[in-house]
Amino acid sequence: METHSAFVSLHRIHLTATKKSHSLANARESEWKFQVPVKHKDLEFLIKRFAPPLTAVLLAVSPICNPPESLGQTLDIQRGATVFNRACIGCHDTGGNIIQPGATLFPSDLQRNGVDTEEEIYRVTYFGKGRMPGFGEKCTPRGQCTFGPRLQDEEIKLLSEFVKLQADQGWPNVSTD
Repeated sequence: METHSAFVSLHRIHLTATKKSHSLANARESEWKFQVPVKHKDLEFLIKRFAPPLTAVLLAVSPICNPPESLGQTLDIQRGATVFNRACIGCHDTGGNIIQPGATLFPSDLQRNGVDTEEEIYRVTYFGKGRMPGFGEKCTPRGQCTFGPRLQDEEIKLLSEFVKLQADQGWPNVSTD
């Protein structure tokens, strides 16, 4: 027990003011502590006050906890979200489907409907399928395509990447602000 106490004390840096030992155990422990002059009490307070939150912040932003995405990937996700909010959210808010409940953008429905890859999502978005109109610039036949504004190929690519990512993550909230 005494060896363990000494070992623990050796590995800690205690910033304490010099104090008198009141017992033999305190005397042994104080031998292992680094003594700091009284004028550094403010530093002691700051370390005790801010060390835990700073450690938590460092862990939260650590690449070990959160693998970094490139700035380009982040921008593409935001651009895809913007296109989704402009062209798709009317029927597919939060990944659902208000027109055809069995054709949501959740993984189970995407797989069942054979649309569980970015390429298939792109194809369905471009040419349409069932009740969903196509949004591609060269979508044909005309009756299968939207009567509203068409999307450029790059926009559909960003949209299909965004939908696949959201589906894989269970459609968490994403802000485009």
